[in-house]
Amino acid sequence: MNETYFFEELLQSEDDAITIVDKDQKVIYWNNAAEQIYQIAKEQIINQPITDFFSHDDLMIMKVLNTIKPVKNAYHRPRKDKHVVVNSSPVFNQENQLIGVLSIERDITHIVKLNDNLESTSQELQELKQQMTPASSDSPFAKLKGDSRALHQMIRMANKTAATDATTLILGESGTGKEVCARAIHDASNRKNAPFIPVNCGAIPQALFESELFGYESGSFTGAEKGGKAGKIEMADGGTVFLDEVGELPLDMQVKLLRVLQENRIYRIGDSGGKQINVRFIAATNQDLEKLMQENHFRSDLFYRLNVIQLTMPPLRERKKDIDILAQTFLEQFAVKYQSSAPAIPAETMDVLRAYHWPGNIREIRNLMERIIILHEGTTLTKQDVWSFLPVSFSNPVFAHTETPPPEKENIEKISIEQALEQCHGNKTKAAKQLGISRVTLYQRIKKYHLDY
Repeated sequence: MNETYFFEELLQSEDDAITIVDKDQKVIYWNNAAEQIYQIAKEQIINQPITDFFSHDDLMIMKVLNTIKPVKNAYHRPRKDKHVVVNSSPVFNQENQLIGVLSIERDITHIVKLNDNLESTSQELQELKQQMTPASSDSPFAKLKGDSRALHQMIRMANKTAATDATTLILGESGTGKEVCARAIHDASNRKNAPFIPVNCGAIPQALFESELFGYESGSFTGAEKGGKAGKIEMADGGTVFLDEVGELPLDMQVKLLRVLQENRIYRIGDSGGKQINVRFIAATNQDLEKLMQENHFRSDLFYRLNVIQLTMPPLRERKKDIDILAQTFLEQFAVKYQSSAPAIPAETMDVLRAYHWPGNIREIRNLMERIIILHEGTTLTKQDVWSFLPVSFSNPVFAHTETPPPEKENIEKISIEQALEQCHGNKTKAAKQLGISRVTLYQRIKKYHLDY
């Protein structure tokens, strides 16, 4: 029986908080470290439901009870003032019945606070440095226009990424400039003199994926070119492949792409030997890849291969400070292109542009400024002008989020969407781009108007 005392002393002397709850959520063990970390005495919590002391949604232990799956080295925030790393496991009896959950939590609050302070200080130093030495217009990242903190943070990370060959995953809504960012990373890297090959995974017919990406040997199938043909990846040897909309890759292509990432070797259709390649991969998507993994539509091993460095392009609604710069920049660009003069934008008109929600992000404001240069008459752009040029049903910020658009506007919107889909032969990605809206928004409108696409 002495072993019991040794075991109890071991648990009590442990620096990590140790909690055991039974299957009815009642706390049956609470060590000294748990008392110190959460400032809850044993006498208060033992034999009481743990949900009386912590919010149900903030408990990793409840997740394990509900899923009966262990959690390993998971970052967790059980309270606003506490940051912990959790290892939690379900406990079963000899009949393999669940009897409770054991949770070990390491307090890392002080580390998180130190890191936050360091990050804040580093950011302040970086901002001071940028004020003293403004970014050169020759920098590839100068193409990402704006002065918001969100954009500057993303550019700093992308610039660091460019100095390496690390595989990079760029996340962000449609129209946020993911390809511009990918090209800037390539142009700022030591691969800048080698090819940059973009591949739109959402625009390639499934039957052509393999030949487009990997190429084929002569005679490998009927109609194959004499001498064979290099695929996109092989064409980028020494440079960068940009896989846009990587979430659209079919599962069988995901397996083959994973093999290329693991082996740095490309296999054309009809070639069993393969060819060694030196390619950097940058992927991008506006989809939730983790959700696709849960639905078995995207391989987790490919996700982790692509997700070495993750960058997120901020949506325009989180970059209100940049709307002025982007509007003026695009107006001037299209004024030169169409040999016209750019109208002045009064402050009240700019307020309308800032109030708008920009579902199509940078692409949408660019399209809007092009429409204005082509169609606007006069030297000043009024807020009424802006409303008239914005896409139907989004055109007036007054009802863009809160009110239902008038029936005539809904009818015009429906016709506009039908025309765009017809012109793009049902290709929703192209239609959304033509309309200046995100693909998610387009799907919502197709469902709303019961369109047969």
